[in-house]
Amino acid sequence: MLRAERRQPDQDELLLMDFLERAPRHLFFTGKGGVGKTSVACATALALAARGKRVLLVSTDPASNLDEVLATPLGSEPRAVAGAPGLSAVNIDPEAAAHAYRERVVGPYRGVLPEAAVRSIEEQLSGACTVEIAAFDEFAKLLGDGAATAAFDHVVFDTAPTGHTLRLLALPAAWTGFLESNVGGTSCLGPLAGLKAQQALYDAAQATLVDPARTALVLVARAERAALTEAERTRHELAALGVARLELVINGRFRARDPRDPIAVAMQQRGDDALAAMPAGLAGLARTELPLLPFGLVGVAALRALLPGTAGADAIALDIEAAPAIALPPLAALLPDLEAGGRGVIMTMGKGGVGKTSVAVAIAVELARRGHAVHLTTTDPAAHVAAALGDAVAGIRVSRIDPVAETQAYAAEVMRTAGADLDAAGKALLDEDLRSPCTEEIAVFRAFARIVDEGASGFVVIDTAPTGHTLLLLDAALAYHREVLRTTGETPDEVRRLLPRLRDPAFTKIVLVTLPEATPVHEAAQLQRDLARAEIHPFAWVVNQSLVPLTVTDPVLVRRRAAEGRFHAEVAALATRVALVPWEAGETQLRRDLAAARPSR
Repeated sequence: MLRAERRQPDQDELLLMDFLERAPRHLFFTGKGGVGKTSVACATALALAARGKRVLLVSTDPASNLDEVLATPLGSEPRAVAGAPGLSAVNIDPEAAAHAYRERVVGPYRGVLPEAAVRSIEEQLSGACTVEIAAFDEFAKLLGDGAATAAFDHVVFDTAPTGHTLRLLALPAAWTGFLESNVGGTSCLGPLAGLKAQQALYDAAQATLVDPARTALVLVARAERAALTEAERTRHELAALGVARLELVINGRFRARDPRDPIAVAMQQRGDDALAAMPAGLAGLARTELPLLPFGLVGVAALRALLPGTAGADAIALDIEAAPAIALPPLAALLPDLEAGGRGVIMTMGKGGVGKTSVAVAIAVELARRGHAVHLTTTDPAAHVAAALGDAVAGIRVSRIDPVAETQAYAAEVMRTAGADLDAAGKALLDEDLRSPCTEEIAVFRAFARIVDEGASGFVVIDTAPTGHTLLLLDAALAYHREVLRTTGETPDEVRRLLPRLRDPAFTKIVLVTLPEATPVHEAAQLQRDLARAEIHPFAWVVNQSLVPLTVTDPVLVRRRAAEGRFHAEVAALATRVALVPWEAGETQLRRDLAAARPSR
């Protein structure tokens, strides 16, 4: 049994405490997947509660893990967090919100309209657009309706990874603009009367979001180039949305304590280099650095240790379970089965920040070097596969699903088909309907189906968005059959074939990527269960960035290495196939390992 040592606050941590003293009522924490948004948001909420504030912690992530992190079962209504007086938490559940939303809309018509008419309304409200607007309504209420959160002094939002969050934050203005310009009274959600009634709420949410006296948005990043690049891109996009008050937290900052440990020295150097190259705009924000801790941040006691000075934190000594690691094969062991058949779709999935992109790129590069044509793409709104690939590789075509371009193309197609025989007034109404924010979701889904279809003639490697966003995309398959049918009068072949192909293990191979830590492993396990309900089963798991194969002497790394064994065992029990990738100072090692296993021809 290893024990984590006590720590005293350092200057960086005291800066965050200063931020807490002047924290506005609403705090948003966002950033690239895996940077520790949930940990920092939870620690902040605990620190505010310890100051005697009444705090509501809200997760807007469809794949929220607040329950596990806080060790408290949560639901759609605020619930007190065990062991944290003054703190309550809530998960915005998109499916539950959609069910309640449908009932609010349909309920008044039951027994009034004919049953066929009621069924028609229910059918129209069964699509993914309803899921989005229902979850957005819950978010808008917490942000724009003061009465809904009157019992709290602070509302802290733990958000989904960046791309999904930017979509959510853009919706107040998008829906307000759509409602103001709509003259036909209809949308993809049916009659707009119900939405019009919400316009005041959307206006209030937008006003609160851009008011620096009431709202601050904290960009959470790691000392890594990809995370900092995304944080800078997010800073620009938030400015375009009118969000003025931004702060920066560098989480998991590692400083080597043993200069004789080459892994520790390389790890610190990578962080130093990334921060030295930080974009100027990001560097100009108020910044706090929090250290990499030798234990996982699960449970109130562990979270309090992230911010020393919180009640009880200085006395914490956390136990770390040491378990023997089991031998796991390298990623190269998966290549023969991945390559079999000479075509198909390979999708990397998992929690944000686990290395899905690196694994997807490495697989794509090796398939291309083995003589296959490969389309490497991403469904992540914060895509960076091209940057991860670097220089062009012969045989690889790189793309991304661009929501703006796909929406424009989809709208033009609908006007060309469904609008072809309409008169001027009808075309105006259809054009108006297509300006709904829901149209983007339909267009992105269509693009995803089209790309999966390409697997019939070659390899398609898809780096997916973090779990919650990906699940919403996959869950939309059947709903979009109906939505596309409503707007175009026909279901494209690629959409009709999508679910059967995703369910065909010979056509689609899903690789679940995780880190050897509690939250990534448990989120991937839940993802596997969710996929099974859709009759989709993963091909393999990859445990990424493991310290187990390495020799380390730095005390923090020694403790983290000792804690990995039990997670290796959990993955081995869940997976049909499993592979391990060791931590390395650069992404080229992963490609070298694959190349070393390349068969001679």
